[in-house]
Amino acid sequence: MQDVSRLAGVSPMTVSRVLADPQRVTEPTRRRVLEAVAQLRYVPDMVAGSLSSRRTSFIAVILPTLTNANFADTAHGLTEALRPADYQPLIGYTMYRLDEEERLIRAMLARRPEAVVVAGTVHTKAASELLHQAGVPVVEIWERPDRPIDRAVGFSNHEAGRAAARRLIALGHRRIGALGPGIDGAARDFRGEDRLAGFAAALREAGLGDELVLRHGEPPVSFDHGARALAVLLERAGDVEAVFAVSDIAAVGALMECRRRGIRVPEDLSLIGFGDFEIGRQCVPSIDTIRVDAQRIGRRTGELLLALLGKGSPAGEPASLDVGFELVVRETTAAARRERGGEP
Repeated sequence: MQDVSRLAGVSPMTVSRVLADPQRVTEPTRRRVLEAVAQLRYVPDMVAGSLSSRRTSFIAVILPTLTNANFADTAHGLTEALRPADYQPLIGYTMYRLDEEERLIRAMLARRPEAVVVAGTVHTKAASELLHQAGVPVVEIWERPDRPIDRAVGFSNHEAGRAAARRLIALGHRRIGALGPGIDGAARDFRGEDRLAGFAAALREAGLGDELVLRHGEPPVSFDHGARALAVLLERAGDVEAVFAVSDIAAVGALMECRRRGIRVPEDLSLIGFGDFEIGRQCVPSIDTIRVDAQRIGRRTGELLLALLGKGSPAGEPASLDVGFELVVRETTAAARRERGGEP
């Protein structure tokens, strides 16, 4: 810092102000200091600075996986929202394991983040206690709980599943199934399970059975998972008319399995997914889906954090912010044969 101050012709205190709070320094002075920093390739010691300021400028972000495009989009939206205030996300992923989430929460809190963002609302007892006692803003995302730990930004996965069921029921289908991951292993996709629960509830309310709601394999779902799960479902009920997959990724796998078996979609089988993944838009036929604006979840989370941390507009949002979802009709659902005048 002394080298920078000599080169820029200012005091070390001025260099410190430029790096810590540049708006307090005039533009010409700020420019000279930043040019000296660039010329000397100076990198400030943020760890040392945080000891005195008690600010680390990083936000802990805990996601189930980084291979899912929706979670990647959420991280992108969050990063872009935080960038103007110079906050940096520190990302960890759990692979859908609650014990790994608890470990990450402990590790992140030990580094004194200024806020914590965590996907989902189901945590171990210890993890919940850690988040309650963290002393920093905590935002749970991708779900809309009635009683969040602190704040939440998301939507109702249960209602998303119900919307998928209502679409298939409205088309006249009666033998309706669903594909999702199992619930017996250490890895659990609680949001996917909630979508399946909402789907099954809507079937029962319509007077239909939910015995074809299949929970198979471990999360995260994949193309292979969708293909294998549909194969199991077809063995159980070869007369199934329509299927909901908890992710477009599984829906694509199911679509490919239909191709291999000579099952026409949507003529013989209607198919609907979740997530509005790019591959679902590019498939032939393109996949009907439930769309959630993943980047918006990230942006709204970032804007909320900036408000809570005093870097944005005053926080006037409810504790649980609903970003909603949208049913997107494309090419993989059609009226049941009996509705089209075909054979039952």
